[in-house]
Amino acid sequence: MNSALTQEELEQILNQAVQDITERTAGVRLHQGEQSPGEDLCTVHITFDRGFHTSLTLCADTSLLYRMARNSFHEELLEPEDLEEFGKEYLNVLCGRIASAMFQATRIPAHFNPPVFYHGHYEPEGREIQFVLTYSNEYNEGAQLIHHVPCPEDGNGAEGTLTEGSI
Repeated sequence: MNSALTQEELEQILNQAVQDITERTAGVRLHQGEQSPGEDLCTVHITFDRGFHTSLTLCADTSLLYRMARNSFHEELLEPEDLEEFGKEYLNVLCGRIASAMFQATRIPAHFNPPVFYHGHYEPEGREIQFVLTYSNEYNEGAQLIHHVPCPEDGNGAEGTLTEGSI
């Protein structure tokens, strides 16, 4: 039984999930790159509370989230509530895929809380960024998936190797 993942292995799991889920659920192909989201953005945050003590934050250009939501809902005109609903459901599906892949790799079951949506940029308290995966689409709309771990002063910080309770 392997109960540890390296940061590189976790990045690979997250990247594969983002690209697969985004194309399948929203019909948008994302490519890893250097372009950060712009000023008009939305953030969706989710915390794993069992199995792994980590969180993921998706910061994306509002235009990218609208594009993804329109494709997913098959509607051109969307209300702001639709964008929030889509963002939360998208991250929920994404984290389900991630939890499944992490279980296959570590045999550690994970549970995550419901996602929370924010207009603008959100940084979770008591967490530090371990790494950031940056994406853009063919229209140069950007998104970042940010992996957070508890701050070292919380006693749960981890660097390099990710194990149960610290991923």
